[in-house]
Amino acid sequence: MNILLIEDEPKVSGFIKKGLEEQLHNVSVAYDGNMGSKMALEHEYDLIILDVVLPYINGMEICKMIRQVKKEVPVLMLSALDTVNDKVQGLENGADDYLTKPFHFAELLARIKALSRRKDMVLPGTLYKIADLEMDCYKKTVTRDGKLILLSAKEFILLEVLLANKNRVLSRIYIAEAVWGISFNRGTNLIDVYINYLRAKIDKGFSSPLIHTVIGMGYVIKES
Repeated sequence: MNILLIEDEPKVSGFIKKGLEEQLHNVSVAYDGNMGSKMALEHEYDLIILDVVLPYINGMEICKMIRQVKKEVPVLMLSALDTVNDKVQGLENGADDYLTKPFHFAELLARIKALSRRKDMVLPGTLYKIADLEMDCYKKTVTRDGKLILLSAKEFILLEVLLANKNRVLSRIYIAEAVWGISFNRGTNLIDVYINYLRAKIDKGFSSPLIHTVIGMGYVIKES
């Protein structure tokens, strides 16, 4: 993989770069937010690893900048900030995964492999349709009843997973792995929060709901 690492701590960046190059990945390093945002926007990468606390431009802002022009490239956010709110903020700004420092390299590698698998599963030309809802994975657009619906990067992936499995009840464990590449933490309501975000955008104000809760089992997208 061709990887961009945006990390201002030399010891951390050196550790990650060395480990990934031993796995035969090509790693480019940016040491501040200005350099990192410029490289991320001007060049093509298979993965971007992004620290949150950076000089000049922080990682949250860089992630938002990336998502404005590149919705497909996986972004793995690194940070010593480890509260649930910090993680939710990172994901809401477009990160595909969030790994807290300090971490074991084996866990970083596992997260990278999970993101790579998800990227390989994407079919850019896929068009999903259910009732009056349409998702074009090539154009990255979602419409319902002909009205354009704007989704965040994570909301888009969550809807894609639901539509790819329409009429099938998906457990929270399945959704966590498919959307975030992480094991489900029963102590978090992150998945329920994002389901509610989606419902507010694709169900509220329309004739009939498409996203349904199956108590004790999970969620399903289907016509009523």
